[in-house]
Amino acid sequence: MGPLESALILIAGVGAGTINAAVGSGTLITFPTLLAFGVPPVVANVSNTIGLVPGSLAGAWGYRRELAGQRGRILRLGLAALIGGAVGGILLLVLPAGAFEAIVPVLIGLGVVLVITGPRISRWVARRHGEAPDDGSERWWVWPAIALLGVYGGYFGAAQGVLMIAIIGIGVAESLQRLNALKNILVAIANGISGLLFALVADVDWQIAALIAVGATLGGLLGARIGRRLPPNVLRGVIVVVGITALVAFLVN
Repeated sequence: MGPLESALILIAGVGAGTINAAVGSGTLITFPTLLAFGVPPVVANVSNTIGLVPGSLAGAWGYRRELAGQRGRILRLGLAALIGGAVGGILLLVLPAGAFEAIVPVLIGLGVVLVITGPRISRWVARRHGEAPDDGSERWWVWPAIALLGVYGGYFGAAQGVLMIAIIGIGVAESLQRLNALKNILVAIANGISGLLFALVADVDWQIAALIAVGATLGGLLGARIGRRLPPNVLRGVIVVVGITALVAFLVN
């Protein structure tokens, strides 16, 4: 891999880390970038998953003040994310590579739809939290929903953050800022366990994983500090364009 490709992957990692910390869907930046450089889909997915974990942790660190008082919830829902992420990672490893290649266009399409509908989801959640007290309670179905989302995240994970904030936004009575901090932790757990499995037994391109990790860490810190000040429509537009481009490339091939 040449210097130009390495630089572009690093930049994509910064963008993904920033977007993941502030919104979610950073995979729709890094994954298509890797595919554009000819990286096989499964190798791209496992290397990307490993690389993005430090970015999620950096984003969680940036939101550490909002995590205060959420230890019990983190332990409960973190276990759900852990189990789901492990199952999703195992599915990726045991299913044929052809199965992943067949479902990737569907997952990318789903991710693009979620990015487009993200503002509507956010407004709905914001209205709900304007009407309900932030008493910290959570619905019974949040735990299994997070576990199922962990399976999705361990297998692929595009727009996982958008789905996560929607689920906990509906089911947990907390402020949006505290929910976003929780989202970063849960995504890091789901991706972290699947990334550990990939590191042990999968075909990982460690140069790619390292480049994304460095970029995503910088982006995670940036996203936690100024992500809410960045023009969300611009970021969303970039993600949608990249995702649609990747989808078209898959269908053409």
